[in-house]
Amino acid sequence: MCAAKTLGENAAMSEDLVFYTSPMSRGRIVRWMLEEVGAPYTTEIVSFGPAMRTGPYAAINPMGKVPALTHRGVTITETSAICAYLADAFPKAGLAPALDDPARGSYFRWLFFAAGPVESAIINTSLGFKAPPDREVMLGYGNLAKVLDVLEGAVDPARNGGHDYIGGGAFTAADLYVSSQLGFGLMFKTIEPRPAFAAYVAKTSSRPAAVRARAIDDALSPMPAG
Repeated sequence: MCAAKTLGENAAMSEDLVFYTSPMSRGRIVRWMLEEVGAPYTTEIVSFGPAMRTGPYAAINPMGKVPALTHRGVTITETSAICAYLADAFPKAGLAPALDDPARGSYFRWLFFAAGPVESAIINTSLGFKAPPDREVMLGYGNLAKVLDVLEGAVDPARNGGHDYIGGGAFTAADLYVSSQLGFGLMFKTIEPRPAFAAYVAKTSSRPAAVRARAIDDALSPMPAG
């Protein structure tokens, strides 16, 4: 569902979905989301380095990072925000509970739990930062072990009321985001390889849209040297 163009070609196409990414970045999460949505979109590849911080892309995301999305004259950044936006912008894809569905509360809870406590805990721990026990209360996550225990309870059907997906029985953008975070963590060994995590990632990442998205980004990735 995507077509690649060069940076700047789509400036006037405000009604279109334009996806700014690098194939080896968190943009892989948004690619999966776009493939789930099924709406046509164009891709603009932004190289790591000066190209992300200067020139045309700096006006799109002054933070100098990917991914970003433009749609109907609006720019959306932050991966979890893009996923939530797309789920609401394309409701026929069924990637978010309806406004009057009580499950919408759990949907937002776990989507932003993964974007906040989970990502912060993983990154800080990977960088060697560990708060003294009496200061953990100052953090938004406490410690990594606690975060992973809570997340395991949310994705394990044996502990979440028998649900196949987080927050309920239907796959949503929250599952997509949580699964992506867990998949990266398992791949790079930044989280414990708990059986419940592996089973959840295997189930969600086998969806046709996920397979398509990986194939697109893998084809766009630089070939390894040698």
